[in-house]
Amino acid sequence: MTRVKRGNVSRKRHKKVLNFTKGFRGAASVLFRTANQQNMKALRSSYENRRKKKRSFRRLWIARVNAAVRAYGFNYSEFFYVLKQSKIVLNRKVLAQLSICDPHAFLKLVLSVK
Repeated sequence: MTRVKRGNVSRKRHKKVLNFTKGFRGAASVLFRTANQQNMKALRSSYENRRKKKRSFRRLWIARVNAAVRAYGFNYSEFFYVLKQSKIVLNRKVLAQLSICDPHAFLKLVLSVK
């Protein structure tokens, strides 16, 4: 069997992981084994949080629309029910932006639905 020298292969792999974990604290940015574990954990967390971000933004938009609509005597669920009845198709993100950036247009929308 011939001898296989793989020093540069493992060095490249180690450097790749250590470059990824450069900003981590303590041994997680210096020692390969702990850095590798923290790297895998960070990648797993980023995967999960890309999905959580969508949920949290939807919650934020709903809270904003609810707060804006309550000033005009509606609550969130009533407002959305009336919007769907009047065949107005606007998503929560647009409604939240409208309530913050252009309150006059949002007021017109609410009054047209009322």
